Amino acid sequence: MAGLVPRVVVVTRSTPYEALLERHATRGQAKFFLEIRGEDIEVAEAGHQRLQQALGFVLQSIPSKWRRARVDRRDLDRFLFEPEDIIAAVGQDGLVANVAKYLDGQAVIGINPLPDEYDGVLVPHPAEAAPDLITGVAQGRVGLEHRTMAEAKLDDGQRLLALNEVFIGHRTHQSARYRLAVAGDEERHSSSGLIVSTGTGATGWARSINLSRGNVLDLPKPDDKRLAFFVREAFPSVATGTEVTCGLIERGKALAVVSEMNEGGVIFGDGIEDDRLDFAWGQNVQVQVAADSLSMVRP
Repeated sequence: MAGLVPRVVVVTRSTPYEALLERHATRGQAKFFLEIRGEDIEVAEAGHQRLQQALGFVLQSIPSKWRRARVDRRDLDRFLFEPEDIIAAVGQDGLVANVAKYLDGQAVIGINPLPDEYDGVLVPHPAEAAPDLITGVAQGRVGLEHRTMAEAKLDDGQRLLALNEVFIGHRTHQSARYRLAVAGDEERHSSSGLIVSTGTGATGWARSINLSRGNVLDLPKPDDKRLAFFVREAFPSVATGTEVTCGLIERGKALAVVSEMNEGGVIFGDGIEDDRLDFAWGQNVQVQVAADSLSMVRP
């Protein structure tokens, strides 16, 4: 970073309280909306204030001569990150997953403003640690862990990255129809879609599915160069099967899926449906371990 003034990019997302104000225009109207439903706006307001306090502390931790930028989760796909940026994600764990696919090796500091509400798997640091962590990244004296990411690549060259999981299916609750091939096995499916999970995602959606099936897979760890896939609610019929519904994808191998959906087929990562790839009839997608990884400051 010699010769270049460091830049810290602080990433946040709207709080429930901000979402209420955006929807109802005023606090009074939001309060009335909640009260007639037996809810209390003070709960959402208190959480908002605590997050703002943590955010304020993080912003004050950035040296005065450094550059800074703030970006909301909704604007990540339009924000231009610089190669030497230091990323401070202030919020819940999912915020780190949201920003990961837009990065190219920049270090991410996950700040947990509400440790009694957020697990902190990806945001393990308290706001009070921000001053030392920010300067530590710039000086190269903090440890980084490199978390494996998944890549979905369509046959037309379009590409999508995910830190937790890739979802392939129908954008509505209709059945998703497709052909799946992995490790020499192939099957036609009608299902609620499928997910391909990294080791980071193995603590979330994939873990829930695996538990419901009696822990059929030994799920990968965050830095493992393997992925796990699960077909959701596969339906048996004269044309579709239920034999190839989960498994592991080793590094250098891929899960291949061919769409048989006339319309509504989609691929998206980490729950961000607005940032998706359309997956129309006949298109082929390959899902594998990505060359990219998330560089996250160790707890």
